[in-house]
Amino acid sequence: MSRVVVFQQTSHEPLGLLDDVFAAFGLTVQVIPLYKAVPDAVDWMGTLGLVVLGGPMNVDETDTYPFLKREVQWIREALASQVPILGICLGSQLLAKALGAAIYPNRTKEIGWYEINLTEQAAEDLLFLGLPASLIVFQWHGDTFDLPKGAVLLATSPQCRNQAFRMGDNAWGLQFHPEMTTDLIDRWLSLPGNAQDLSEFPPDHAQSVRSHNVVMMRHYRAWNTTVLERFAEICTRRKATSL
Repeated sequence: MSRVVVFQQTSHEPLGLLDDVFAAFGLTVQVIPLYKAVPDAVDWMGTLGLVVLGGPMNVDETDTYPFLKREVQWIREALASQVPILGICLGSQLLAKALGAAIYPNRTKEIGWYEINLTEQAAEDLLFLGLPASLIVFQWHGDTFDLPKGAVLLATSPQCRNQAFRMGDNAWGLQFHPEMTTDLIDRWLSLPGNAQDLSEFPPDHAQSVRSHNVVMMRHYRAWNTTVLERFAEICTRRKATSL
């Protein structure tokens, strides 16, 4: 069966906006909830795309989350099979690790709305071409990664150099979260498990993020839906060529 495979690391980081985008393109989605059960293998035959979602863990916490080691191997299998890949936040770090790059703590944690800048190479990228040079994105991460050897840097910022990259012509890693909805942001800010992350910011940080959601979401929705739809279109084209 033709489908987009999704690696979900935790229950509170779902597909978000990607659910609607994939449905609009008529794409079947197979979510693999790795936090519940880990399959013995992933069949890449008929796989139209792979989405690797975010999570609160880091890529090296394999003792606590053993599925991370297997996930890296699956990403390598998908790369070898030329399956289009979209890695989001932790997913971008797992993609970078699968490509041999180092992952380590960023010099500052990013939680909330931030500006990133597209590189000149992004002007010719299938996901980012035609977008404004500066974008407002939603971030929630403490780690970062080296740019994998041979990868193309697509977006950067003063706080975190490697915000987006592409490997080859169909694998993307995005350090930020293009899938967010206002409800999802509110849920993350309210989760007791996220209190430690937020404790590193001023006491009113969560409320400050919420107060900016309506305005920032206008900028966000002006471009992020385009990026997600372009990835869905790439998956759809793969479906057409496999028929």
